[in-house]
Amino acid sequence: MDDAVIQLLVLAAIALFLVFRLKNVLGTRTGFEKPPAIQSGDDIPVRRDFEVIEGGPDQDITDHAEDGTETAKALAAMKAAEPGFVVTEFVAGARGAYEMILMAFENGDLSSVQPFLGEDVYEAFLSVIADREDKGLKIDANFIGVRETTLEDAAFDPVTNEGQVTIRFVGELTSVVRDAEGTIVEGNPNEIKKQRDIWTFAREMGAADPNWKLVATGG
Repeated sequence: MDDAVIQLLVLAAIALFLVFRLKNVLGTRTGFEKPPAIQSGDDIPVRRDFEVIEGGPDQDITDHAEDGTETAKALAAMKAAEPGFVVTEFVAGARGAYEMILMAFENGDLSSVQPFLGEDVYEAFLSVIADREDKGLKIDANFIGVRETTLEDAAFDPVTNEGQVTIRFVGELTSVVRDAEGTIVEGNPNEIKKQRDIWTFAREMGAADPNWKLVATGG
C-alpha cells in the first residue's frame, strides 16, 4: 500500500472521529432549549469539562465570579442542589435565550417564548406590545449578534431551592419603527445600534423542568 493511500485512510478515520464528537456536543442540554419547531444550531452551547481539585476553587464558577464572593457561593450552592448544573453551559444558554426573547418582543409575538418568561415580565412585555399595536406602530428589527455576555450576580434560597442568575448582555441589531402605512417614524434600517440589557433568570434547582425563566429586566 503506497503512502498516498495510507494518508487517505488516516484522514478518513480522523473525519469519522470528528463527526462522532460533534454529534455528542449537539446533544448537550442547557435548560434553554427551544421547542422543536424553532430550535436551531446557532443556540447550541459548547460543553466544557471542569476538574475540581479537592479543596480548591471550581473553575466552572471562577470563570464567571471571583472566588469567595457571594455570587460564587450562590453558584456553588446551586451546583450542590443540582450536581448536573454547569455555569458555563447556563451562560451559553442564556445568550441564546436573549436573542430568542428579544426578537419575539420586537416582533410583537410572545407565543414561542412564553414558557421562558416569568408572569410579571410576560405581562409587562404584553402591555408594551399592546400599546404599540393601539398606536398602529410596528417594529422592523434584525438581530446582528451578542457582543458581550457577563454573569453579574447570583443568589440561592435554600428554603425554596430557587436559584437566580443575573446576566448583562450587549447585543447589536438594526431597528426601525413604522406607522400603519409602513412609513419609518423612528430609526435607520442601515444603522447598527447596541442594545444593553441586564436580565435575571430564575429556576428551582433540581426540578424536573430544565427551563429557566426571565423574572426581571433592566438596562
